[in-house]
Amino acid sequence: MKNIISKLALAFLFISMVSCGETSSEEKTEENAEQHSEDENHIELTNEQLKNTNIEIGKAEMRSLGSEISVNGMIDVPPQGNISINIPYGGFLKYTEMLPGTKVKKGQLLAVVENPMFIDIQQKYLETLAEGEYLKTDFERQEILYKEEVSSAKVFQQAKSEYSTNKAQINAMEAKLQLIGVNLKSLKAGKVSSAVNIYSPVTGQVREVFSNIGKFVGPEDIIMDVTDAKDLHVELTVYESDITKVKTGQKIRFSVANEPENWKEAEVYLIGSGVRDDRSITVHGHLLKEYEDLWPGMFVNARIETGTSDSYTLPENAVVRFNAKNYIFISKGTKQEDGVEKHNFEMLEVKTGSSEAGVIQINPVGQELDFKKVSIVLKDANTLLATAKNSDDGGGHGH
Repeated sequence: MKNIISKLALAFLFISMVSCGETSSEEKTEENAEQHSEDENHIELTNEQLKNTNIEIGKAEMRSLGSEISVNGMIDVPPQGNISINIPYGGFLKYTEMLPGTKVKKGQLLAVVENPMFIDIQQKYLETLAEGEYLKTDFERQEILYKEEVSSAKVFQQAKSEYSTNKAQINAMEAKLQLIGVNLKSLKAGKVSSAVNIYSPVTGQVREVFSNIGKFVGPEDIIMDVTDAKDLHVELTVYESDITKVKTGQKIRFSVANEPENWKEAEVYLIGSGVRDDRSITVHGHLLKEYEDLWPGMFVNARIETGTSDSYTLPENAVVRFNAKNYIFISKGTKQEDGVEKHNFEMLEVKTGSSEAGVIQINPVGQELDFKKVSIVLKDANTLLATAKNSDDGGGHGH
């Protein structure tokens, strides 16, 4: 019986020893894993290694950034900003160098149109003008004679009527001549021409050209369309769920497809009053300045600023992304190890908020952090990320 008890006790002691060994091994493995995880988030660089990077260290800045909604739209121009160029009485297109997209200044020559009828109008004007000199002299003479009771009232009234009629004809013909672009000063000097110049009424760009040299264009025909650069605006599509956030005067940032990182600015000035079948509303934005690289019809990505809040911000390049999370690197100073100076960095998870003009809102995750005191890697943070997560170097140290 004693032998049996001894054997059982010995067996129990052996099992207990094995169990304790397994538990100790598991705890050690977990501890090593935690230590390895912590090491991955700590990076050390020597002075030589640091010189081979573009790392810059600085502080987070407290800034006021806006809450935004992302929308799409296009560059458009209102009816009053798209000007059709034509010529009263018509004529043959004698000259133009305009092509779609040509930029023009107000008063710049667009085209020259020729029509023999222009000569007849100018000739009649000069004849009427010359007749007016005689009628004016006769009227003034008859007025003196009438006042001295030498001439009758009937003769005076006749002279006055003819002179007034002539003045009205001259005014009407001058309006016609100005309408077709005749220079009255040159005409009065005797310069008669069958061709007239057409000048741009605005600063902008040629949108379309509808005629060619030698072609006859009637009074109703359009020679070309010119877009007024000042009337370009962004026309955005905002869906019903966001429309209550949009107000006139809010800031708009937008970019075109060929330059997605080049943000331009506009301002909400008109919000549509009707919801379309796709549950969207049109929002119009005025450009805050003229942009020479914008064309009507261009597709745009835009952000409408719907509010503002103060928070700490960093350059967008200071925030790196790993495993669907955002991180920054904190500078932990330097230390001496085996006579070598090493720079220490800690990888810290953050939550990001709104971004604007290359900066982004940040908040730490799971811990308190005084952004007034800590030094942060502002540039080339991806180099530290690659060092921290490079499995070939056996951990997070840049040895």
